[in-house]
Amino acid sequence: MTDPRIPDSSKAFGFVGHCDLAGRGDALQVMVERDHAFIGHRISSGISVVDVSDPRRPTPVGFLPIHPNSWSIHLQTHGDLMLAVEEFDFKSMFSQQDYYAASIDAGNPERFGRRGVDFSAGMRVYDISDPAHPRSIGFMEVEGLGIHRIWWVGGRHAYASAMLEGFTDHILIIIDLLEPTRPVEVGRWWMPGMWRAGGERMNMPGRVALHHAVVDGDVAYGCWRDGGLTILDVKDKSRPSLIAHRNWSPPFPGGTHSALPLHDRGLLLVADEAVGDVATEPVKHTWVFDIREPSNPVSIATFPVPSDQDYRAKGGQFGPHNFHENRPGSFQSSEIVFETYQSAGLRAFDIRNPFRPEEIGFWVAPQPGRWFEPMRNRKPVLHTADVFVSRDGLAYVTDYDTGLTILQWQGDIG
Repeated sequence: MTDPRIPDSSKAFGFVGHCDLAGRGDALQVMVERDHAFIGHRISSGISVVDVSDPRRPTPVGFLPIHPNSWSIHLQTHGDLMLAVEEFDFKSMFSQQDYYAASIDAGNPERFGRRGVDFSAGMRVYDISDPAHPRSIGFMEVEGLGIHRIWWVGGRHAYASAMLEGFTDHILIIIDLLEPTRPVEVGRWWMPGMWRAGGERMNMPGRVALHHAVVDGDVAYGCWRDGGLTILDVKDKSRPSLIAHRNWSPPFPGGTHSALPLHDRGLLLVADEAVGDVATEPVKHTWVFDIREPSNPVSIATFPVPSDQDYRAKGGQFGPHNFHENRPGSFQSSEIVFETYQSAGLRAFDIRNPFRPEEIGFWVAPQPGRWFEPMRNRKPVLHTADVFVSRDGLAYVTDYDTGLTILQWQGDIG
């Protein structure tokens, strides 16, 4: 087993603690609330609960299982509630290449089995007022294959990517949480061409699917994989409307995955996900957009590509994945950005000059000692997945194979 305290390379981050999540190292999205980390899984089909009151000794205190043929890879917490996805485990059926290459198409749901029997599909609501003992208090089933990711920072409405019957892939739905035990869909939006049951036909190549949207005020910033970026007006929850659409694929390789709006500076950051081995796909980028005029977003820069190691020789998926999203109650900055970078670990960037972002820190964990993710068809290589940064600069970092690592950011925290 590798020693999590000793990184492959590092700058401006220090090791604090590590947890293998009781042997469930397949960790994805992480949220921290009330001195507990809540972590989604795919292989393990559920959610881990970890006491992080002493970040030097993170301790698993619970596991929330879901249907064994579904995944619960993404979740959101705020106050006393947690929202968690349940979705058919697509990677149990599709190869890594096929999963990302084309739309999944829920038009023939029978090939996936019977929803509610062979897999679960929807959004579950947990009461986390006692964070070590979450209680399921509500479930919104969707007519399709499930929900992939949610955006919710409190308040009445949540925004989710859902794969519904009749559509070619994930679309945006808006959920009313007025009564958390009975959440209901109140609005939806999709790219023209996605509603196959309505006679539409998609004319964009690749996989056009909403990964997720981040909402600031009444504006939703959606990343649609090979479909690019949308900026939507969501003031009317029942009828979202398009403000702008940009797609740089082709000539760039697509995979648009995560957005981070910085409204106070009129900026938007957009990350394109690496989905194949570094030897088989072009380098993916993180883009800086000027959105002072939302109807005309303009790309003005890209983040520098990590170069502290020879990542091509190292192999694996090398490229952006998720941002720390400046959630309420967490570290918030429009100048310092934290981003997970798969085989290149966790990175920190200074964007005070948005035309020339600079890398100012990184932590590349040692290679995994146990391999959980079976669908990548390549040698075991680190795949840093998500990060949540607290106000005091503690970075809670997940990996597909090694669980949770807690780091201390040693740079400026404002």
